[in-house]
Amino acid sequence: MLSILIPTYNYNTLLLVKTLQRQAIKSKVCFEIVVLDDASSDRQSSTENKKINTLEHCTYIESEKNLGRTATRNILAHKAKFNWLLFLDADVIPLNHDYIETYVKELNNKHDVISGGIVYETQRPTQNQLLRWVYGKTRESKSAKARNKKPYNIISANLLIAKELFLRANNFETNHYGLDIYFSYKIRELKAKVLHIENPTIHLGLESTSIFIEKSLRAIQTTYTLEKDNKIDISSRALQIKYKQLNSTGATKLFIFMCNGFESIFLKNLKSRHPSIFLFDLYKLCFYCKLKKNA
Repeated sequence: MLSILIPTYNYNTLLLVKTLQRQAIKSKVCFEIVVLDDASSDRQSSTENKKINTLEHCTYIESEKNLGRTATRNILAHKAKFNWLLFLDADVIPLNHDYIETYVKELNNKHDVISGGIVYETQRPTQNQLLRWVYGKTRESKSAKARNKKPYNIISANLLIAKELFLRANNFETNHYGLDIYFSYKIRELKAKVLHIENPTIHLGLESTSIFIEKSLRAIQTTYTLEKDNKIDISSRALQIKYKQLNSTGATKLFIFMCNGFESIFLKNLKSRHPSIFLFDLYKLCFYCKLKKNA
C-alpha cells in the first residue's frame, strides 16, 4: 500500500531508513522502503547505505551515473510496488514517533497529495549555516493551517502522493535546481486535491551560506527559464509578483543600480551572525531583475 522513496546523494540515510522501517512495522501497513543513490562520490556514506539491504522490506540501489533529483524520483516512482508514494529527502528525520501512522490514516481521505511540512532544530547552527537555518524557520516551517491557505505551494521533501498523479506531474527529466515550483504548478494544473497536515520532518542537512546563496540563484534561473519557455505563469512565485510590481513603476533600472552599489553590504550581512531575510529577498530580486533586463 505504501512505497517510501528516498533519493540520496553523498548522505548516510541508514538512521532515517531504520526509523521509518520501525514506524511502518508498528503501523501494520504493507510497505517498502527504496533508497536510490544518485552516483555518490562519498564512498563512506555509500558503504553505510548498503546496510539498508539487510533490513526487512528495505532496498538500496546505486545509480551508475548522476541523474539529478527529478530523474531519480521518476525512477523510484516507476520501481514502486504500491499506489501511494511517500517521498522524503535524505537529510530529514521524522519529528514524531507516529509519523508513518499519521500518514497511513490519511490514505483514504479522498485527497491526492498530503504534505506533512518541515521544521528545523531549535538550536542555532554555526555562523556558516545560519542563513539556511533562519530562512528555513522563517519561510518553510509553517503550520498546516497556514500552508492550506496556499495549498499548491508544495515542499516535496516530505510528501505523500498518489503514484498515478506523481507520474503525470513529474514527467520531466530536466536536471535543474529549484524544480519544486514546476512540480507544484503541474499539480495545480491537474486540479489535484491537496491537504496539508501537521506531520513534519526535521530538516537536518544545512548548507553553508555560500552554497545556499548559490543554489537560491540557480533556482531563480530555473524559474526564469520555465517562465520564458511558457511552462509556468509569471505569477508562480512571490519573486515574480514583486518584479511585476516594481517594473510597473518604471523603477527596475534604478533598483538594479542601487542593489549593485550595496551588493557587498548584502553579502556581508548574509554571512554574519544576524542574516536578514529582507536583504536576502532584495538580493534575489535584483538577480531576477537582471535576468529579465538581459532577456
